[in-house]
Amino acid sequence: MQLKNFVSITDYSKEEILSILDLAEEFEANPNQNLLQGKVIATLFFEPSTRTRLSFETAVNRLNGKIIGFSDAATSSSSKGETLKDTIRMVSNYVDLIIMRHPLEGAARYASEVANSVGIPVINAGDGANQHPSQTMLDLYSIKKTQGKLENLKITMVGDLKYGRTVHSLVMAMSHFNPTFDFIAPEELKMPEEYKTFCNEHHIPYTEHTDLANIGDADILYMTRVQKERFLDPMEYERVKNVYTLKNSMLEGTKPNLRILHPLPRVNEIDYDVDENPKAYYFQQAKNGLFVRQAMICRVLGLK
Repeated sequence: MQLKNFVSITDYSKEEILSILDLAEEFEANPNQNLLQGKVIATLFFEPSTRTRLSFETAVNRLNGKIIGFSDAATSSSSKGETLKDTIRMVSNYVDLIIMRHPLEGAARYASEVANSVGIPVINAGDGANQHPSQTMLDLYSIKKTQGKLENLKITMVGDLKYGRTVHSLVMAMSHFNPTFDFIAPEELKMPEEYKTFCNEHHIPYTEHTDLANIGDADILYMTRVQKERFLDPMEYERVKNVYTLKNSMLEGTKPNLRILHPLPRVNEIDYDVDENPKAYYFQQAKNGLFVRQAMICRVLGLK
């Protein structure tokens, strides 16, 4: 039987995505179960993380599984020069599933090929500026919860659209649901051509702007931070780091159903005065990650 990984959102069909969202809803109603009893899960985080790592680990703990792994590459043998292949092959001896974050694009796909050869599936917890499928699944779950649907929505994405793996994955996932996109970014951080080509090939309408004021017709406002760790040129980062800041006053006149999402952490792109606005949903969005990641783990392991 071919192993089912979760490396890219494109690995899953529309029907599979919707079934995982339905399963996440079940876990939200009952998060504490014994489905992972006797299972050991590795969380290998070669790159810093708070929400993704802790929500995956909480998901395993609430399902009565065991966690091993590391949260800093400096504490692993990669700091001694061990290759990713050897690390994955070694860890595969001990566990039933590997959840990995890595700074290099394509690392998760490569790790899945190594681990699958000995019967171990892999979930991608983010690989460089490429993909972040578990974030995308919790984004979809949050959109469905707040809008009552996924179809025919206007989604405005703001900030670092060049390096932002969360927006890249979300564009591809929403292609199943007839969206309209508005991409708001400075010239240096525009949505890469490959994702605009993807939209064109899937007949998804989109517009591009540089002005954050253009949010009045959005159903979802997806804010992102400018990611300092992705810039090779620190001067380029300094030029764009504070280019957009969402303030509470800017939400006047927006649609009543508008919800503000953000993969977090935020830096300066959302003022704290927005937090008390009922349209702010980013903390609830992060909480939703627990239930979605429970669903993903169980689906990959064939437990649901």
